[in-house]
Amino acid sequence: MKFDRRVFLAGTAGLGLSAQWPSAWAQAAFPSKPIKIVVPNAAGGAADITARTIAQKISGPLGQSVIIENKPSAGGIVAAQEVARADPDGHTMLLVSSGTAVSASLFKSLPFDTVKDFAPVSQLATFDLAIVVAEGGRFKTLKELLAYAHANPGKLNVGTPQIGTTQHLSAELFKSAAGIDFQIVPFNGTPPVITALRGGQLDAMVDILGPLMPQITSHALRPLAVMGRQRAPQLPDVPTVAESGPPLGSFDVSSWNGLSVPAKTPPAVIERLNREIQAALAQAEVQKRFLELNLVAKGGTPQQLEERLTSDIRRWSDVIARAKIPKQ
Repeated sequence: MKFDRRVFLAGTAGLGLSAQWPSAWAQAAFPSKPIKIVVPNAAGGAADITARTIAQKISGPLGQSVIIENKPSAGGIVAAQEVARADPDGHTMLLVSSGTAVSASLFKSLPFDTVKDFAPVSQLATFDLAIVVAEGGRFKTLKELLAYAHANPGKLNVGTPQIGTTQHLSAELFKSAAGIDFQIVPFNGTPPVITALRGGQLDAMVDILGPLMPQITSHALRPLAVMGRQRAPQLPDVPTVAESGPPLGSFDVSSWNGLSVPAKTPPAVIERLNREIQAALAQAEVQKRFLELNLVAKGGTPQQLEERLTSDIRRWSDVIARAKIPKQ
């Protein structure tokens, strides 16, 4: 039989093309099964509801159900470890937050690398922290509180939730940035801080705005300032800390959450997830639901989430070292 080079080349070209089909088909098939979002918080809280709201909105466009698995633990370690060990195929995501950055700074060691073992997908929301006092107390404005603290070093008592929370570290950062000396008094959660503040045992408190809103709207607590760059949409008449001027003119602290996947997840899969998340966050229904939780829907690129996480890790590491907070 005469050798036909054209037939041979055509056949080998066909084999080469077919060898590429599995890879192309695998990418086109994503997602090929239900997607799981692992939440390092208990069911029913703002983090859980945020994840469930997004899960519901992206499941249709993705053509697969998106389920929530709650894995609460100290520092969110259990949830993060599960996702770090999952297959890097986009079917397992982790709800990350400013608390993720705090854990990376606060714990002596973790069973994963907070930056290297995960690939960011998108931020989901931001939420404000606020400095509040009891209604009818001695302070009506943040400038009055600052003036008192300057004139009376060490006499101001400011309550926060537990040592090492974003709220506690934000109070430490405010203290150093303002150049004042006051006592930070950590409590076991938000309710006892509110009770102590209303009972006169504290002069002020720093906490996430959401849990404080019922007390603010009922005029039991007075917000002096929010700690982020912009005024909170729920409290448009309340100034930011930065509005008090130097040395706090550039002060900007807020909490956030987002979604990450295991490292080595294909870029095309991350891009698809990001695209559907941005579409969900743009929906008026989602934005309204987030505002009801005292969150502001705010997406972004994977790179922006990575920059925010790494920036927060550096910031809280510095605060922990300066405040001499023992690592856990």
